[in-house]
Order: sequence, then C-alpha cells, then structure tokens
Amino acid sequence: MSEPLVLYTVSDRIATITLNRPEKKNALSAELVTQLTEIMLEASDDDDVKVIILKANGNVFSAGADLAYLQQLQNNTHEENLTDSRNLQKLFTTIYYLPKVVIAQVEGHAIAGGCGLATVCDIIFSVPDAKYGYTEVKLGFVPAIVSCFLLRKTSETVAKRILLTGELFTAQQALDFGLITFLAEKDEINDKVQEFSLNLCQQASANALMVTKQLIGQTTNPTLEKSLEIAVQINARVRESEDFKKGIASFLSKEPIQW
Repeated sequence: MSEPLVLYTVSDRIATITLNRPEKKNALSAELVTQLTEIMLEASDDDDVKVIILKANGNVFSAGADLAYLQQLQNNTHEENLTDSRNLQKLFTTIYYLPKVVIAQVEGHAIAGGCGLATVCDIIFSVPDAKYGYTEVKLGFVPAIVSCFLLRKTSETVAKRILLTGELFTAQQALDFGLITFLAEKDEINDKVQEFSLNLCQQASANALMVTKQLIGQTTNPTLEKSLEIAVQINARVRESEDFKKGIASFLSKEPIQW
C-alpha cells in the first residue's frame, strides 16, 4: 500500500498538514492538489483545530508540477485544462479563505506552484537557505492564478520583477519583498512555528481570528474572484500555445532552449 500524499495530525489545537512526496520533491500532481484541498477543508471543519501548519517532508517544500503531470498537460483538451486550472484555483482559494490561520513552514526550496502554495498562506516561516521563484515564463507558461494573490502581498514592481524574469531569489529577498513573514534557522524553525501557533491558540479568540482574516481578504481584494476567473481562462489557454509545448518538451528532455 502506497504512502498517503498528504499527512494530517492534530495536537494542542494545532493541525499539521504535511506534503509527503519527498522522493518527488513534493511536486504538485493532480492527486496531491485534490488531497491537499480535501484535508484543508477537513481541518477547517475540525472543532479541535484552531491553527493550521503546512509543511513538507524531505529537503524541498515543493518543486512545482511533477514530470508526469507536465507530460499529461501536453495532451489535454481545452476543457481538461480548464478543469485542472480550476482545481488549482480551488486549492489556493481554499487556503486563502479558510476561516483558520494557515502557517507555512518552509524548510526547503519553493518553486513555481510550490512557491504559489506558500504565497497563499497567511504567515510564512522560512529557513534562510530556501530558494523561491516563479519560473513559469522559462517554460513558456504563465503563473496566472498565483499572480492574483502575489499582487496583494507585494508591489507591482516586485511582481513584475519576479514573474517576468522567472529568477530564483533568496529567503532574505522574499522577506524584503513582503512575500514571507519570518526567517528562522533550520534547527529552530519547528520550535518557533509551534510557539507562534500556540500563542495564537492561547491569546486570540478563534472567532476574532476568523473575522479578522475575512476582513483583510474582503477589504483588500474586492475584485479577487473576477481576477481569478480571468486567470483560470488564461492558464488554460496558454497551455495550448506552441511556446508552452516547446518549453515543456525542452524541460522533459533536459535540453536547453533558446527563445
């Protein structure tokens, strides 16, 4: 029997949700996206849970889409691409709108969709040597869905820099950009995240946390739903482009591409 892709435990009113594909660098497959969404919703409904920690087994938080998933995308119909894009949107919006605080504990690189996964969390703790990046443009793709959230965390200047270049950047740069919240050394990050989570559990009302999170989301993002629908359509359309197919073929064959 294979290991579950996502693990779920609860202790001291803190739910820990762990990506469990270390051998695949916790890459986002369609199955993992679905399971993670379902477990986030389970934590949302769990009366014993007040705060949620999202972390990953292995040395990489998440390297984005996995190879099998990328190969499949090349053969998807427009409707299949739309469905797949909506599933990713559902995961990100589930975390973003969840009525409980979601804390990302990033102990390894967070790239492309993995960086997006961290971005939509409320609080992000990161080890200093973790690298971040939205590398989609290098594959002929567009980070459409996550851009809707990124633009609300950072400035347009920062978003253009990191989305248009596809460059990797350090955890310190991510902190300077306003993308993450705290830096913590590898041997300290677990204790610091636990301490932060326990303080929220013990010193803040669950209802007040929920309403405050809703307040921030609703007052700063009045057009988010409209933006996300546009992003889903763009996401599906770009997957049908020749540049995307060329970029994925180059990535899969590990051959450099000259755009």
